[in-house]
Amino acid sequence: MADEPRLSDDVLIARIGSGDREAFAELYRRHKSVVSRFAAHMCGSRATAEDIVHEAFVAVIESAARYRPGRTEAKLWLLGIARNYVRRARAIRRTTSLDEEPGAAALAVETDPLTDLERQRNLASLRRAIVALPMRYREAIVLCDLHEFSYADAATALGCAVGTVRSRLHRGRALLARDLCIRQEHPCPLPATTRTIS
Repeated sequence: MADEPRLSDDVLIARIGSGDREAFAELYRRHKSVVSRFAAHMCGSRATAEDIVHEAFVAVIESAARYRPGRTEAKLWLLGIARNYVRRARAIRRTTSLDEEPGAAALAVETDPLTDLERQRNLASLRRAIVALPMRYREAIVLCDLHEFSYADAATALGCAVGTVRSRLHRGRALLARDLCIRQEHPCPLPATTRTIS
């Protein structure tokens, strides 16, 4: 496939349905990152997200023959599959073990350790608050606010109407704001030592 022009996702999926491993590898390379980020934001754990990504792409192999080009974008179809695995998970780990996005360290600038500690706490609070949202609101927040999907694309990925996405997003943002306000009223105390902070 290296000598061929870039194939569309639809063609890759059709080839996957015929058992083409190279087509599968290419689709995986193109979309693993977005599926992984979605799963990590939804479940709050990189390890669980990796399991979901694996299961979702195995499901691609099994369902590729049933994929209908033109009904949706491949990326949205993949996110819909991943969403099903997030929802099927028996126990979603409600942790804040998300690492920073790859490359985030390269964007860091030198700051005062206390300022950096406050930023880390704010990020941790935001992550906890997102993972604590009910699933329907969390999905809308993750797709529209974190992944910057349009309402239409989010609706396609979630299998619902655009108005439903807007409603869930509005309610989710309100719940998130309320939760963050509550967390700020009861901040965690500073650690006894800051010697390990770099």
